[in-house]
Amino acid sequence: MDPLLNPFDYFTVPFGAWAEAGLDYVVSVSRPTLLAAKVPVQAFLEFVQDALRATPPTIGIAVIVVLGYLLSGWRLALTGLVCLTLIGLMGAWQAAMTTLSIVIAAVVICVVIGLPLGVLAARSDRFFKYLRPLLDLMQTIPSFVYLVPVVMLFGIGDTPGVIVTCFFAVTPLIRLTNLGIRGVREDLVEAARAFGASETRILIGTQLPLARATILAGLNQTVLLSLSMAVVASMISVAGLGRMVLEGIGRLDFGSATVGGIGIVLTAIVVDRYVQALGAATPRDRAGG
Repeated sequence: MDPLLNPFDYFTVPFGAWAEAGLDYVVSVSRPTLLAAKVPVQAFLEFVQDALRATPPTIGIAVIVVLGYLLSGWRLALTGLVCLTLIGLMGAWQAAMTTLSIVIAAVVICVVIGLPLGVLAARSDRFFKYLRPLLDLMQTIPSFVYLVPVVMLFGIGDTPGVIVTCFFAVTPLIRLTNLGIRGVREDLVEAARAFGASETRILIGTQLPLARATILAGLNQTVLLSLSMAVVASMISVAGLGRMVLEGIGRLDFGSATVGGIGIVLTAIVVDRYVQALGAATPRDRAGG
């Protein structure tokens, strides 16, 4: 065929080879540092996993019911009771606790990283200008693509699963924190400045409380994205409900895959409803719901 009609048969850019060479260089240079950074993540994950696994199901359900009542009333408490009871009756309690521990660890790390980045992006237009293309890229990359560099840098297992979940799920929290703070009325900020409040005081006392609903919406999205990563992360030997789904598909075991899938849905319902309840106006309103 004429090269002018199909030039790609004669000329291509070895982008894949460049990417592999770049990743190999990063691994050779920074892997010891990255493995050292993995240690606190692993320690925190093991702490959460041990706490959840050691809690008897009856006590765990009772805590969720009480917490649901305090947050939003009996309706939320009943939702938590029904969902967790169904998970236990399906024989997926331990797997659900493993998945929940991975989600909790990932969400806490996302908050520690994403909230300050969102605040900084809201305070600095220049910083947000450079951060925005990275956030766009992170949101458009398919979830499976994240697995390759994470496995190369951190190996396989639950801890790399937490790390890849953080990369995948942190973007909404950064974006909505930035959006919420930027959405605070300027006259309120100027009034706080007029009364002599420092920038830190304005942030903590005015901007963050007024942006609370938007930030919690970002947190809710981060939680749901963390749960959605459960099945994908099982491909790098992450335990929990996702592994049940993956193994069920691999063995054509419809029962196991169904239990894992329903368990993920029920866990997502509980987490979603409880995070949404945090956005209620006041503690008094939540208790009276």
